[in-house]
Order: sequence, then C-alpha cells, then structure tokens
Amino acid sequence: MSRFRNKVDAQQAHIFSLRLAVVILALLCAGLWYGWRSAPTDLTVHVPPDLRSGSTRKWWDIPSENVYAFALYIFGQLNRWPSDGEQDYRRAIYGLQSYLTPACKAFLDGDYEYRKAAGELRQRVRGVYEILGRGYSEDPELRVKQLDRDSWLVKLDLNADEYYAAEPVKRVVVRYPLRVVRFDLDPERNKWGLALDCYQGTPQKISLPGGEP
Repeated sequence: MSRFRNKVDAQQAHIFSLRLAVVILALLCAGLWYGWRSAPTDLTVHVPPDLRSGSTRKWWDIPSENVYAFALYIFGQLNRWPSDGEQDYRRAIYGLQSYLTPACKAFLDGDYEYRKAAGELRQRVRGVYEILGRGYSEDPELRVKQLDRDSWLVKLDLNADEYYAAEPVKRVVVRYPLRVVRFDLDPERNKWGLALDCYQGTPQKISLPGGEP
C-alpha cells in the first residue's frame, strides 16, 4: 500500500512540475510578445555622406556631417524671407516647428513679435548662405562639437543679406553658434531625428580677408 502511495505522490509531483513549467513558458511567451509589439517598426540610421572608404557605425550614432547639414538647412530656411518677412518668417517658424525644440519655438515666436513691433519685418527680404570655403570641417572647434551623446554645438559662418523694397539694408558676415539635439519624437514629421535648440551663445560678426564678402 505504501509503494502505491509513493508512486501516486511522485506522479502528482511530476504533474505539478509540468504545470509550473507551462506557466513559466506562458509568462516567457507573453514577455516576448510584448517586446515584439513594443519594438519600433522603423529605425533611422545616419550614414555619413562620403562612403568612398566605407563606414562602420553604431545605429544610434549621428555623424557630425549630418548634424552640420541639418543645422545649415533648417537655419537657412528659417531665415529665408523671399517676399515679406512679416509673413515669411511666421510661416517658416510654423512650417519647421517639427524640427525645433519647444523652447526654441517659443524663442522664435518671441523674436518674431519683437522684430514685428520694431518694424524689422514688413517688406523685408532676407537670406543667409554659407561663406565659400567656410563649410563643414572635421575640426570640432571650427564647426561641430559634440557636447554629449544627444547634443551638439554647430558653428555656421554665413553671409546674411536683407533688403527693403529692393534696397540693401544689411549685409554682414556672422558666426551663428547653434545647439542641435537628438529629437526622436515623431519620425513621420521629422525624418532627421534632430531638432534645433536655437543659440548656444551670442552670434558674432566676423571679418573675412579682403573685406566685403
């Protein structure tokens, strides 16, 4: 009788261990399913523009060339007023808001109101463009300096031209220190995964050899 009881107890213990294994496997499968469901469907990989020598990078790393190109493009579009700054500047801020941090957007809105009140926008035509020979450089002190994993300091040397009623009113050469940050919030609206965080210091007028640009 004792032998049969021991056999029944052993079978019940084995059944319990099997049930426990099934529960553990079910929990493991649920965890794997959740990880699969929460994984991103798209992954942005930043590739440097010059691939003649090949490139091996970590997926989250952003080449300084791409950061510089982003800053130059977005800042240039913000300062492109083709017909009337009062309309064009506001339209540019609104159209590029997906590429601006909330703090930068608030700063530019305030800048717009200030310039409008000072009469610096109405019928103004403005554009900025890169100085020939002052483009991207691998020297971090000149163009792109990585502040930490998710932010960069970009220095743009640009010509800034403004016209009022076809008459030139401003032509200066300025170094703009801009802060760029990682901004992977909405890939549908911002394919770069970057955002302009406005200025990392005060823009400075610079002089070029030969005087006028």
